[in-house]
Amino acid sequence: MACPVQFLCRGIRTVGLVLLYYAFSIGITFYNKWLMKGFHYPLFMTLVHLTINFCLSALTRRAMQCWTGKPRVILSWTDYLHKVAPTALATALDIGLSNWSFLFITISLYTMTKSSAVLFILFFSLVFKLEEPNPFLVVVVLLISSGLFMFTFESTQFNLQGFSMVLLASFIGGIRWTLTQVLMQKAELGLQNPIDTMYHLQPLMFVGLFPLFLYNEGLSLSTSEKLFRVTELSPLLYSLITLSIGGILAFGLGFSEFLLVCRTSSLTLSISGIFKEVCTLLLAAALMGDRMNMINWLGFAVCLCGISLHVGLKTYYSKNKGPSLRQLNSKSPELELPLLRDNGDDSAAEFNDEDEEQEITLH
Repeated sequence: MACPVQFLCRGIRTVGLVLLYYAFSIGITFYNKWLMKGFHYPLFMTLVHLTINFCLSALTRRAMQCWTGKPRVILSWTDYLHKVAPTALATALDIGLSNWSFLFITISLYTMTKSSAVLFILFFSLVFKLEEPNPFLVVVVLLISSGLFMFTFESTQFNLQGFSMVLLASFIGGIRWTLTQVLMQKAELGLQNPIDTMYHLQPLMFVGLFPLFLYNEGLSLSTSEKLFRVTELSPLLYSLITLSIGGILAFGLGFSEFLLVCRTSSLTLSISGIFKEVCTLLLAAALMGDRMNMINWLGFAVCLCGISLHVGLKTYYSKNKGPSLRQLNSKSPELELPLLRDNGDDSAAEFNDEDEEQEITLH
């Protein structure tokens, strides 16, 4: 009797974590798009989000330290600047360009174009030897590329500038997630826990994005009545509150992804991400008035087939590898990162009863 109850509890927990992930992921997409209609400073918004993420991750680290009684990792300046900086810069540009594109394109076009990040992640994973080449990858690339072309073909709400920004963000995102995996796989750095990674990335992300903000928005924002030239307190408080809500959603998204992978598996996160794209497009059509013709929907279906094939292939090859992923050396290029391994911290042991491997999937 215990087994069915345990299975039911695990199912309810998984559904709850997926819904939490959907709430933050879909919520921040629509929230940022809504905010950009009246606040045309996406890079400043991103800087505010980075600041909030840093503060919340620092508080979380403090809570984890009090709970476990063990100090959290703090990198030396040499490791910080040489090994973390490239990942931080790529992440900052990816997020900044993605938010910037909301000024020009619809949520549906953003969602579809951002899905092309899988192509660039595959490419850089092969370059860094994190992915083993196989002939099925050609099919994945063709499906996703064809789907993206069909989605943008004769689109009535197509914007070249916004599309180029998201495509560039997807390209940089491929570098970002590849470097992130390399960074978190280096056992000597001790950044296997995503909260520690977030904590170390945010300051360098802020520094990397700040010059671009000054060039594009600095002068305009300094003369804007929304922040620096306000004549009343209420508009200023409104701007600060709306920006802060976005920062909390951004942190919640990262943390919900972390919880979902910890308590289930990266496969669950990947499959949930596919259905999340469908939900986002349906909501964009219903709530935001995004218009999509039959060719656009067909292109989206083709793209989802490519992403699904990619997820299936990763699952198949990870299940059929000779040595267990947990037995591989942390410096091995074949390693699929165990997300919870935290410098031998015994707190990760509670997650080892899951049926699926706890490994991070680039997506």
